[in-house]
Amino acid sequence: MDDETTIKALKALSDPTRFRIVTFLSNMCCGTAAVDEEGGVYDGPTASEVCCHLTGAEKISSTVSHHLHELEDAQLVRIERRGKRMICTLRGPNLIELSERLALIAKGENTNGCC
Repeated sequence: MDDETTIKALKALSDPTRFRIVTFLSNMCCGTAAVDEEGGVYDGPTASEVCCHLTGAEKISSTVSHHLHELEDAQLVRIERRGKRMICTLRGPNLIELSERLALIAKGENTNGCC
């Protein structure tokens, strides 16, 4: 993970709402499929379900949508449009890479080839 991506990810996670979104998505069972009213099958929570969890509102708000797109831009969440739905998926490997980068910094091993 390069410096710019790391900074974007840390900035995205520094916002309490975005941190709660990532935490919510991390608790979702990735192997579960959901079925909508028309019988369509989809994986993962929709943006509306994320919004409902965070705010109690049944429809997605522009604020939650903004936060989701910030997380997508930071490569921490994938948003996939399926018809009228936006399916939100946590990009776990990117979070692991971020935590590994922070661990190297904490250990003083983030030399970037200078030593």
